Amino acid sequence: MKFCWTTIHVRSLEESIRFYHEIIGLSIANQFEAGPGMKIAMLGEPGGALIELIEQKGITQESKGLSIGFEVPSIDEAMEHLRQSQIEIKSGPFSPAPSTTFFFVEDPNGLEVQIVQHG
Repeated sequence: MKFCWTTIHVRSLEESIRFYHEIIGLSIANQFEAGPGMKIAMLGEPGGALIELIEQKGITQESKGLSIGFEVPSIDEAMEHLRQSQIEIKSGPFSPAPSTTFFFVEDPNGLEVQIVQHG
């Protein structure tokens, strides 16, 4: 069995694409209208695990207790990039082990996003 994607129901597809594509750096694999009042975007590398963003009129979903993580080569550069992009660092950085450092931000929907550096 292969993990395919994580679905996030979003308030604004445009805002969420800006965050995950322009700020986090994921490629837009596909984007389409799936029916009246429903737009979907798939982000990530084809063949790898994707993030599915769904904007659907009248539907919202709380994502409390859920977080997603992205690995970066430099935690310092990632923090500076996010600050320049006017994304608030919610907590951290933390270093629970000598080879791991991470911090948290929120996406435009309040979903917790962990940025981690290994090594």
